[in-house]
Amino acid sequence: MTPDTANIPNLLKDIERTVREALAEDVGDGDITAQLIPAEREARAKVITREDCVFCGKAWVEEVFRQLDPTLRVIWHLEDGDRARADSTLFELVGNARTILTGERCALNFVQTLSGTATTAASYAALTKGSDIRILDTRKTIPGLRTAQKYAVLCGGCNNHRIGLFDAFLIKENHIAAAGGINNAVRQAHQIKPGALVEVEVESIDELTQALDAGADVIMLDEFTDEMTAEALKLAKGRAKIEISGSVNEERLQQLSGLAVDYISSGSLTKHLRAIDLSLRLQSDT
Repeated sequence: MTPDTANIPNLLKDIERTVREALAEDVGDGDITAQLIPAEREARAKVITREDCVFCGKAWVEEVFRQLDPTLRVIWHLEDGDRARADSTLFELVGNARTILTGERCALNFVQTLSGTATTAASYAALTKGSDIRILDTRKTIPGLRTAQKYAVLCGGCNNHRIGLFDAFLIKENHIAAAGGINNAVRQAHQIKPGALVEVEVESIDELTQALDAGADVIMLDEFTDEMTAEALKLAKGRAKIEISGSVNEERLQQLSGLAVDYISSGSLTKHLRAIDLSLRLQSDT
């Protein structure tokens, strides 16, 4: 099911921009290999996945071929967020053969990357199924593809942390030191942007207590032991949400899934993705 994108600002503008930039770096001043094909040649092609995955990237594919040739048709066999089996067809392309082959790599690059992100997110989401824990991504995304990967995370069943530095406060060690302490940092945050979520990363129970007293909305426990986490949950109950971060992989996530934390964030959702293996197969003339 295609997720709600209301909380991802500029997504549509970013799709147009990233596709335009991707085509520019690949096509340059013209696809010279495509010129081997008669200009009037029509063709049909299908794109398959060679492995099981959670599909993501529909809008990026459509934008690639819209920018190259708006008359080319894309026939979809599934939607973003759907699971696809190995060797199944994701979509078909019908139109000018040159256009299909010129846009092939650009379109597949987006799909393989975003489907890889969505597939990783789905595997993480499955590990906390049945609990109230929300798994969050981070800002550790591929440069230029922030909103795209945030969208893919939603397609996989996980959730977004802040989109960037502009929509929520995340006060870390260096911010605390430069601002003169946790209380000062939180107080200033409320003054700078009233109503914005204020989160503080802490490394000890003492810092946790300071963040609670300062009125933080969310407290991120960085590299806490399970014993420290249990104590933190008791202290924070009813006062702030608790997020766990730091070295969270699938194995660690399974260990944490039994704890009553509110959030678990992991950069692995977006930075450790493995691209999905795809293939385009050109068929006979239409």
